Amino acid sequence: MSIHHNQPKGLFLLFFVEMWERFSYYGMRALLVLYMVKSLQFTTEKAGHVYGWYTGLFYLTPLLGGYIADRYLGQRKAIVAGGVLMALGHFAMAFPSMPFFFGAMILLIMGNGFFKPNISTVVGSLYEENDPRRDGGFTIFYMGINLGAMFSPLICSTLGEMVGWHWGFGAAGVGMVLGLVMYLWGQKALLGDKMLKPAAPQTNYWVPVTLVTLMVSFLVLTAMEFNGFEIFSRVPRWLYWSTAIAVLIGMAYSYAAKPVKSELTHVEKQRIAVIFIMVFFAIFFWTAFEQAGSSLTLFAERETNRNLALFGWSFLVPAGWFQSLNPFFIVVLAPFFSGMWVNLAETKREPSSPVKFAIALGLLAIGFVVMIAAAAAYQQSGPVSMLWLVGAYLFHTLGELCLSPVGLSLVTKLAPLQFGSLMMGVYFLSSVAAGLLGGQLAGNYDTINHVNFYMIPTATGLGAAILLLLITPKLRKWMHGIH
Repeated sequence: MSIHHNQPKGLFLLFFVEMWERFSYYGMRALLVLYMVKSLQFTTEKAGHVYGWYTGLFYLTPLLGGYIADRYLGQRKAIVAGGVLMALGHFAMAFPSMPFFFGAMILLIMGNGFFKPNISTVVGSLYEENDPRRDGGFTIFYMGINLGAMFSPLICSTLGEMVGWHWGFGAAGVGMVLGLVMYLWGQKALLGDKMLKPAAPQTNYWVPVTLVTLMVSFLVLTAMEFNGFEIFSRVPRWLYWSTAIAVLIGMAYSYAAKPVKSELTHVEKQRIAVIFIMVFFAIFFWTAFEQAGSSLTLFAERETNRNLALFGWSFLVPAGWFQSLNPFFIVVLAPFFSGMWVNLAETKREPSSPVKFAIALGLLAIGFVVMIAAAAAYQQSGPVSMLWLVGAYLFHTLGELCLSPVGLSLVTKLAPLQFGSLMMGVYFLSSVAAGLLGGQLAGNYDTINHVNFYMIPTATGLGAAILLLLITPKLRKWMHGIH
């Protein structure tokens, strides 16, 4: 079962570039909550909220970066700009001070906005519409993501927790630089002129300048809020959220609704509607999944027996190492899933993308059933075996393989060419909401009985899976032949 048969050569360049970018991201993520609690002396609640805002905003800026790439920069230049900003952010994180900490987060958030939606769009550009290699190609690409994610917590957590925090964050920065250098070296030869220029070029450059300025200003104000300046907290909560929703609706109308009226056919409009609906269901998945960097890391730190004894030798496993389980399982299982989708497609038995999403939500819920049992065992007899977390991460990974690469592939199939990166940014909005909701949930980890805590993602995952299965026939009709 060969998953790389006849795949475009450019895919493997993007595979390794994304591998190093994800090495840097997951290396930093493995340290972030522990660094805030242990070094910056944040409370668990504050660390959870900062983590939630970071992961949420990390996936909001791709909407901005996708729009600017589609209209002004082109995807290839946007990837370079994003890589430079993220490299600077990782190295800034290595300096142990509050201004550098929040400044680094701003650089990382903005850099990701230019990088993340555009590299996925370039992968999609390597294939023609309805190319049967596409889902397999995206699964290969997803292996690159998780190859980097597998090794980075092992390296960065070991350096950060055992040598010094700045060593761990610095290692993450080196990974980003390697990815950027590799991309600059190989893009011309392996990608040709694909996505080199904007699909729908515009010349009114005041628009992107204004948008970037507003986003950076908002990020600075958010950082000041977390440093005790009480900027947003002085605003009534209803007014804050009403304004935020109004701004997002305005952006959506400005970026999508106006062009849709004049440029899109009825079929394209319905396909875009499917993207928005899948974004809604992806929120349920990623809200629960993002507990890996917060509540599950705290469970590993506080409630898991991490003493590993072999042949008379003992070792305390760093809490951040458990975040390598998910990418390890993906690297092992992704070839099987990629080949399985291709074989099922050839025999006309492949589930539709909405059904794959529903399966993913069900598997995620099973993973949290494992955590319910682990929390109950801890309450009865103290620190529990590491195998509980291994089991939970295994089910989470099985779910992720049914949702994440499938979702990326689906967006590139459904989105009109001139809105490719913008729609990829819209898809990542699921992670914006999930980051914020997941952070709010994790912030209550110390105040809710942990058995009840893990019941929340279990119930929401199962409920979302059932609802999605019920509406799948309608979604398939709106997809107009896209599977």
